[in-house]
Amino acid sequence: MLNKNFLWGVATAANQIEGAYDQDGKGLSTADVLPGNIRKKYIFSPNELLKHKFSYYPSYKAIDFYDHYKSDIKLMKELGIKSYRMSIAWTRIYPNGIEEQPNEKGLEFYDKIFDLLNEANIQPMVTLSHFEMPLYLTKKYNGWANKKVINLFEKYAKTVFLRYKDKVKYWLTFNEVNSVTVMPFHSGGAITNDKSQITQLGYQCLHNQAVAAAKANKLCHEIIPNAQIGCMIQYSPIYPYSCHPDDFWAAQNFERTRETFATDLFVRGQYPFYTKRLFDQLDIKINTTPDELKILQDHSADFIAISYYMSLTMARKDFMSQTTEGNIFSGLKNPNLQSTKWGWQIDPKGLRIALNQLFDKYQKPICIVENGVGMKEKLINGTVNDQGRISYLRSHIRALEEASDDGVKLMGYYVWSIFDLVSNSTGEMSKRYGLVYVDVDDNGHGTFNRYKKASFDWYKKVIETNGKEL
Repeated sequence: MLNKNFLWGVATAANQIEGAYDQDGKGLSTADVLPGNIRKKYIFSPNELLKHKFSYYPSYKAIDFYDHYKSDIKLMKELGIKSYRMSIAWTRIYPNGIEEQPNEKGLEFYDKIFDLLNEANIQPMVTLSHFEMPLYLTKKYNGWANKKVINLFEKYAKTVFLRYKDKVKYWLTFNEVNSVTVMPFHSGGAITNDKSQITQLGYQCLHNQAVAAAKANKLCHEIIPNAQIGCMIQYSPIYPYSCHPDDFWAAQNFERTRETFATDLFVRGQYPFYTKRLFDQLDIKINTTPDELKILQDHSADFIAISYYMSLTMARKDFMSQTTEGNIFSGLKNPNLQSTKWGWQIDPKGLRIALNQLFDKYQKPICIVENGVGMKEKLINGTVNDQGRISYLRSHIRALEEASDDGVKLMGYYVWSIFDLVSNSTGEMSKRYGLVYVDVDDNGHGTFNRYKKASFDWYKKVIETNGKEL
């Protein structure tokens, strides 16, 4: 049984919906230079990215939320959500990240959004950095690889906390922060030409982001005493392929090093016990200071936020053959699960397992801030009869209700997403996630009109009944 204050919501990210990439003083972000359908190549190997001029950049216009926000928030109100998870584009506030004074036009834009949300009784949950940072900081400092960015992020966080302290009570620092160890550019704005140094770079970025998050947590609690600020990770339960002990160890080791290593830093405020051996095996050395380790310990996150899309299956090296795609990480194809067109394995029970594992480990409230499914869809007679999405969401909501009955302390559940938006992993619009169809194709052509899908009315009823009517 979910409590009456459960946060039913929807989620988006600024770079995937806003557009207006150069309006009202906004600077270029790392997300703005990512191309469309060939995006995945550059997310993991960005070395040549900044040398290329592409014909189309999806985030330049995205779904034009910048000009549609009033009518879009009306749709949110009609849907009946209790909360909207969104992000602020750092480059709207500090276009290059180094300015002495913030961009007033950018601050005013989010003022208008928060005012409309509050009028609609929708609580914002705001991510400070969702896979984008000022491109200037990448070029000048190599992004989060450089400790100078910590203080620049702290200044940005302080600016928005002071500005929106009466309008926003739920905050997140970084999106899927555990991804930075494998995607140091996409998640951390850092690039290396030496592939052997990607792991070193990624873990240094993670450390620097953890310190920055701790400083932001401290500021948030000082400036907005009644606020909560969380750590957000991509989380999948990791299954061993068989009962062979080496398969079990492969699964456990993957879960610890790829997923909860980050939450130990952000939530427990300390490096996990196995760090020395892991770093020796990886042949990396992270630059830390006693003061940084102290601030990590003193200012940890209030809650854990997760994106959940799938489980993963791991085995000893000899068996790692038939791999399948995933959100960030990939694993063996699980013969017991069905997959989406993009290879993401559908596992609602995995959500119950994930929530139990995380609560057992950390004993802090958990919020599912992303859950949804990408589909190829066509608009027919002004709507989309997306029964597949309804089935997907229904099964996952049942799983989170089971976790709640298990005793897991849950804060809320946010569908990814209310609107079709630019896919983070592929740059496509045709990989549609929304409860609302947006008439835009993979090349940015369309009317940008919004059309409610069948899942919109279904989710509205779920919210009205607090999950009783599925």
